[in-house]
Amino acid sequence: MGKDPAQKTAIIVGAGVGGVATAARLAKAGFKVTVFEKNNFTGGRCSLIKYDGYVSAWRFDQGPSLLLLPHLFRETFADLGTSLEAEGVQLLKCEPNYNLWFNDGEFFELSTDVSRMKTEVEKWEGKDGFNRYLSFLQEAHRHYELSVTHVLRKNFTSILSMARPSFLRHLLPLHPFESIYSRASKYFWTERLRRVFTFGSMYMGMSPFDAPGTYSLLQYTELAEGIWYPQGGFHKVVDALVGVGERLGVVFRLATAVSAITLAPGNGRATGVKLSSGELVEGDIVIINADLVYSYNNLLPPSSTANSLVKRPTSCSSISFYWAMDRKIPELTTHNIFLADDYRESFDDIFKHQIIPKEPSFYVNVPSRIDTTACPEGKDAIVVLVPVGHLLDEKEGKGVNMHSKQDWEMMVKKAREIVFSTIEARTGARGLQNALVKEIVNTPQSWKDVFNLDKGAILGLSHSFFNVLAFRPSTKHASIDRLHFVGASTHPGTGVPICLAGSKITSEQVLHYFGMQSPWTTKTHNQSQHVKAIDKLQTLPLVSNFHTALVMLPLLIVIIYCFTIGRGIGEAIIR
Repeated sequence: MGKDPAQKTAIIVGAGVGGVATAARLAKAGFKVTVFEKNNFTGGRCSLIKYDGYVSAWRFDQGPSLLLLPHLFRETFADLGTSLEAEGVQLLKCEPNYNLWFNDGEFFELSTDVSRMKTEVEKWEGKDGFNRYLSFLQEAHRHYELSVTHVLRKNFTSILSMARPSFLRHLLPLHPFESIYSRASKYFWTERLRRVFTFGSMYMGMSPFDAPGTYSLLQYTELAEGIWYPQGGFHKVVDALVGVGERLGVVFRLATAVSAITLAPGNGRATGVKLSSGELVEGDIVIINADLVYSYNNLLPPSSTANSLVKRPTSCSSISFYWAMDRKIPELTTHNIFLADDYRESFDDIFKHQIIPKEPSFYVNVPSRIDTTACPEGKDAIVVLVPVGHLLDEKEGKGVNMHSKQDWEMMVKKAREIVFSTIEARTGARGLQNALVKEIVNTPQSWKDVFNLDKGAILGLSHSFFNVLAFRPSTKHASIDRLHFVGASTHPGTGVPICLAGSKITSEQVLHYFGMQSPWTTKTHNQSQHVKAIDKLQTLPLVSNFHTALVMLPLLIVIIYCFTIGRGIGEAIIR
């Protein structure tokens, strides 16, 4: 059978989370979709690394290892007419959320359990401290709900989009002009707890001293909704989306690199892609899920926009270790954070000097603690993420020399030594190096080489105020028609759930362009169509009977007083 001439064709460049989700959404809407991916696997950074030993294998998440904002995952699958469970994705709740380890031998346990948090907070800041913690949660809750409603579900195609009254009236309550650290300092009065409730900005690739206060929503979703992990690895979510897409007719062409976006004469409209093999593929619409800065500078004609994007501030990079251990390391929980003593200085080294800090803060994930399928029985799989500066070239000054192999050998060696010694000193674990069976390493250079990440920045462009909302690169090219973007460096931003939200925004923008209806717009995911009487929302009267009586009492006294005085005057006149 031939192609339906009325069916629109979509080409997606890159099979990251945003690209795979957009492919499934457009296929659901009736498009014939083809996805081109340079690597031989899907998911981009949200992929797996495996080490096969002599008998069995260890599995590691290459990138994301915490599933946050679970409702955005559920919404994506519901929009596609299915569910996580129906696609074989089982979410496991991580409890506690983290153990945070300090240099003085103390640790703090973060949890969704309110009783645990009461004990932990009061240990350092007393009864009043817990009251302030609840106030912090209240503010973070507002940041979360306002951001989901007015940012993650809305597009910002121009500066005028920010002038929408529905958004503008909420701008100041989102605290975008204050840092996470300054907002946290209002509620937490010890340096220890200020660090506990601000380190999460690392997920955005930013320093807590620079990240807008809005992003306390990350702490909120962890504390209110929990941290989850898909059994079998984070890539299970991507696999499920790929499966849904394939059922809807999506074709995935892996190990097939795109060398250029083809344009109509005059460069006014995207017509398809040119593959590295020389093959030309035409499409009615092109959506780029590859790194945005890379795409503008390598897949499109030279432009002032491409040059300006290179100069924009970016997120950090990382040295990531993937360790197959020949025994369990019981001192470590699923998620562990080791915070530097020189907290601010360590972030300055990363974001201002673009180097590895002398004493870095770092994250340790043990997926085998929550999911026993991650490694052989009695063993452990460990992932360590050490945030470091992104790549610099000679024109940008001192920092990480992207051409020096020796620099990488030195920095990886330094990072490894710091991680081993810090874990052993703070947790009491022993013999970690001797338990190491196999080590796999990612550096800023490998992030750049494998995933085409500009400067090796693992989370794309920065999320400072002038790099978000209408200031962030648009989901549609400004001058090339039928060319759209989805992913970490376009609106709404980085992170797997955020990219899923972005895929919905981009997909609906494409459908609107062609005058097509979104097949998921009429669905509601959180409410049933029929609400029982017992479940209807009700509000109390503005004034209760007690308050009415309280207001009426003085009035009654005045009336009685006046009546008594009047009666007395009347009797006097009669006499």
